[in-house]
Amino acid sequence: MNDGDDNCKRRRKERFAHEDFNDMSESSNDESSVLMSTHKRKTRTMLGFYDSVASASVNQTETQSPNHDKQSGLGPSWWDECNRPDYPEDEFKKVFRMSKSTFELICFELSSEGDASTLRNAISVKQRVAVCVWRLATGEPLRLVSKRFGLGISACRESVLEVCSAICSVLMPKYLRWPDVKSLRKIKEEFEVISWIPNVVGSMYTTHVPITPPKTCVAAYFNKRQTERNRKTSYSVTVQGVVDPRGVFTDVCIGWPGSMNDDQVLEKSALYQRANGGLFNGVWVVGSWGYPLMDWVLVPYRQHRLTWTQHGFNEKIGEIQRVAKEAFGRLKGRWRCLLTRTDVKLPDLAVVVGACCVLHNICEMKGEGFDPDLRSEFCDDDEMVPDVGLRSVSSMEARDAIAHNLLHHAI
Repeated sequence: MNDGDDNCKRRRKERFAHEDFNDMSESSNDESSVLMSTHKRKTRTMLGFYDSVASASVNQTETQSPNHDKQSGLGPSWWDECNRPDYPEDEFKKVFRMSKSTFELICFELSSEGDASTLRNAISVKQRVAVCVWRLATGEPLRLVSKRFGLGISACRESVLEVCSAICSVLMPKYLRWPDVKSLRKIKEEFEVISWIPNVVGSMYTTHVPITPPKTCVAAYFNKRQTERNRKTSYSVTVQGVVDPRGVFTDVCIGWPGSMNDDQVLEKSALYQRANGGLFNGVWVVGSWGYPLMDWVLVPYRQHRLTWTQHGFNEKIGEIQRVAKEAFGRLKGRWRCLLTRTDVKLPDLAVVVGACCVLHNICEMKGEGFDPDLRSEFCDDDEMVPDVGLRSVSSMEARDAIAHNLLHHAI
């Protein structure tokens, strides 16, 4: 009896334990099912949300990207639009700093010359010139230029350098050269009208173009004046230019290190060598007080206490100096690649700057207007007093005579 009761109790406990286990398993399975179902429902909800966001983004891009590209100027169609005959003249000039006719003239002269055969490849001459002019005018990075014109970065880089080289070899002999006898006579007359100073054949100035630090001879290109003024280490190359009364360059010397003063750059220039050969007998090139007084270089008086005669002379010679300074202001204003540090390699920089000077001359000769908002201002503290301010006693006497005549002319 007792054994039977024990067996019954044992079987009852096993049955209850089995039922309890089944209940726990069923309960656990129910909770898992609920959790799994909830997770799947949330997942479906989130995926649906992301799909709707992505779809809306795509639709917005498809509807807005044409307008965005048109406003930003990016995309291969930008140049095609500028190249259309009905593209507004004022918009073209604002973009390329010159009228359509002047742009077409440059393209024609480069494509018609045998020396420009390197420009004839899969990309048209007109598009290559447009890439170059845009890059010079804006200083835009090549990655942005490539997007704007729908070309590769390497193709844009090659276009800029090849077109600049073609401009220097083909157009520079025609548009940037020393005047002939007839032209010099007219230049002297125009400068005399400006200042009452006779026999002036040019206004000379030297400016600096910022560069990235070169790998060699870094100290030579260190620009102390710009570093002190901007409180930032600066490196540069020099650009010496002589201009006529219209602000057209008649001579340039490009590429000497920025640590050199105006006097040292002048001595290194071909202009100095031609002057020693007798090019400037009886005539003057007017310079700032950063140049020495020489037989052919006329500069202002530099002493602190000036007489009325000397002060009047400095005012008149300052009007001639202003012609060169304003010409450099328009040069850097049109071609803004000259205002910021460039990624052009140092050996290629002289070609790029030379091309800017030639394009400046073409714009000036063709009467292209200049937007005053683009003008670049200069700091006169770039000028340094030369080591020897006087190179000729006869030139000092000639300057005194000119100053005396100016005083009596004013009276």
